[in-house]
Amino acid sequence: MADNRSCPSVGGSVGREVVCIDTNRVLDSCRDKDCFEDVKVFLTNFGQDIINKANDIRVRDACLAGADISIEPIQFNRGFYTVRCRFYVKLYCEVCTGAGNQSKVVPIEGIAVCEKKAVLYGGEGCVNIFRSDGVGGFCSCGRYGEPANNLPTAIVETVDPIVLDANICEKPRDCYCCCCCVGDIPDSVCSTVSGALVDTTDDDRNLYVTLGFFTVIRIVRPGQYLVNAAEYSVPEKVCRSFDAEDPCELFEKMAFPVQEFTPCNTKPLGYNT
Repeated sequence: MADNRSCPSVGGSVGREVVCIDTNRVLDSCRDKDCFEDVKVFLTNFGQDIINKANDIRVRDACLAGADISIEPIQFNRGFYTVRCRFYVKLYCEVCTGAGNQSKVVPIEGIAVCEKKAVLYGGEGCVNIFRSDGVGGFCSCGRYGEPANNLPTAIVETVDPIVLDANICEKPRDCYCCCCCVGDIPDSVCSTVSGALVDTTDDDRNLYVTLGFFTVIRIVRPGQYLVNAAEYSVPEKVCRSFDAEDPCELFEKMAFPVQEFTPCNTKPLGYNT
């Protein structure tokens, strides 16, 4: 169905000119892979009761339920900022309880919290920025606007973490990643599990996991830039739809998925050229 793709023409009949645009510029960026060990998993009352009598556990899946990103300037190091990323990971676990013929697998959910920091260059801003909100009317007395701060914007990209290990411990372990409690987890994250999360007591067993993260962090600032551009032109392709009553004709127009039959990587993992 490649013939159904079309971009506006930029041929000789379309004039080119230098225009000014307002967009974000990437001032600094970094990538990293982190291994967070002994990350405490917060459970519901039901999940905690299951863990207290569990024989074994495995984590079937992990996905990001949310994140908090903050940025702060570094004192005595002008232009540099600390980016703090706190990730909330939802875990789907299977717990083995009982013994012999009485053993069974019980699914539970939990939330793990990881925190990462990075230092990046973000430049300095010395202007106050005001923007219209588009709600002013004919007989409007105007709206009071707060100027935007001079902090740059931090952007974090990551994929769902990899669960490397999971352990049930009788006693709590030392906190090396993110020392927080249930009250520090946003309500929007807590609502993703079935039930209310609870803190453990001295008599409870604790669930810990080891998570691997791949992240890309960058700092951007708005700016005005001159770029070469072509005038906008109306697309020449006419919009069309396919007849839903003839699925074979639609299938006939689809390209053969060659990439699906091609190995993604013919080299073994860990191979360096």
